[in-house]
Amino acid sequence: MKLSLVVDMEGCPNRCKHCWLGHMKNSRMEAGSDEFIVNYFKPYFEKIVYYSWLREPDYNTDYKKRWEKDNSISINSKPVRHELASFYNIVRDPEYVKFLKAVGPETVQLTFFGLEKMTDKYVGRKGAFRELIKATEILIENDISVRWQAFINKENKEEVVKLLALIRDMNLKQRVTNFQFFCHHGSCEGENAKLYHLRLDKEEIPKELIPYILDHDNEYEEREIYRLLENDDSFMEITITDEIVIYVANTFDIYFNYTNMTPPWKIGNIKTEAPEGIVAKIKSQDVKAINIARSISIGDLVKTYGDHNSKKAFFIDDYKMYLLNKHLNKIG
Repeated sequence: MKLSLVVDMEGCPNRCKHCWLGHMKNSRMEAGSDEFIVNYFKPYFEKIVYYSWLREPDYNTDYKKRWEKDNSISINSKPVRHELASFYNIVRDPEYVKFLKAVGPETVQLTFFGLEKMTDKYVGRKGAFRELIKATEILIENDISVRWQAFINKENKEEVVKLLALIRDMNLKQRVTNFQFFCHHGSCEGENAKLYHLRLDKEEIPKELIPYILDHDNEYEEREIYRLLENDDSFMEITITDEIVIYVANTFDIYFNYTNMTPPWKIGNIKTEAPEGIVAKIKSQDVKAINIARSISIGDLVKTYGDHNSKKAFFIDDYKMYLLNKHLNKIG
């Protein structure tokens, strides 16, 4: 069985209002924490892959050595770059894009919330929009492909539409190999759950954006999901696959990667608890939130916390998790 450890070693320069993990205090973990974390789990898993960032990728004082260290301490497996990179570093460190060119990824995804005003507001940092535009140009100059994603809601939907004109003005489809643009509402977890009141009704989605909404055909109005699930007497299924992904906070509290990092989802603390007990909890999924999910039916969650009049757009699985977290928040 493979274990992926995703660790908040350095923090994040942003405070994004959509962050599904939830906002956490930035605190650099002490030297040697990486070896401690891997060694803690080493006797129990054949493969362990280590990632030193949970939020902003490569947000580190020496990202080159850090990446080498992530690779060297991983066991029988290696970390993968995926499509993530630090736009904070791209615009501040000319060497960083060269590093990306050498180690990957081949495509970097950048996140927008509209134009300058809304993107700066939702990233939580003035100048973020201009940095994203500059990062786009730097990536293009270095033959790294770019993908833009945008989160939409009632407040920023018109600005997200204007991104389409910006894409045309920047000639991105011609200048970038396999350029992609897509938008979505985000799951209703963590910080994004606080924006439920701004979530778009399905009928409010601008028609210009519908071709760019991921899996739009499988989105429903909340009231539709309510009717589909109100008599569902089954329970949420949260299953382990061949790869277990564990998020490690800078406090050494650990969580599964299923949803926001809140107390009911906490597996334990690897600084204060013995590994035998922690590993047993991981393999049996003995976590408060999961145990509670096994005790309340989906239908009861819907009838207790759902809105049978709401037209807000949701995917069914995202909606179930939204309701479960509402229940967890209520009972404490």
